[in-house]
Amino acid sequence: MTKKPHADTRMARYVERRVLELKPKKKQAEIAALAGYVNQNMITMIKQGSSKVALDRVPALAKALECDAAYLLRLAIEQSIGLTAAEAVVEVFGEPVTSNELGWLKAIRKASNNTDPRLTCRSETAINAIFGR
Repeated sequence: MTKKPHADTRMARYVERRVLELKPKKKQAEIAALAGYVNQNMITMIKQGSSKVALDRVPALAKALECDAAYLLRLAIEQSIGLTAAEAVVEVFGEPVTSNELGWLKAIRKASNNTDPRLTCRSETAINAIFGR
């Protein structure tokens, strides 16, 4: 059996997780149709790693998966060109900010009264504690 070329990507794992999370309200075939895939098996192929997500499909797939398009684009770029090249793209263009991350940024600005606080060891430790790290 040959190894599927995209099986070990974060995209494959993420799509698999989102499909499971959406299962109570949305069938996989519906997700595929909403993403514009003619072949409803494309979602299975992405989850299994036999196919990758085309960059032009990211906005529709993000909508179908009810997830942030910037995050999904980050995963698609990584899957498409590899981790090292994806890191170079991020280095040049900057990290895409998801809507969830934007919410955190707004909360920090509100809590700091827009004082542009520096990330200190203490504040980083507090953030890590929130996530159980």
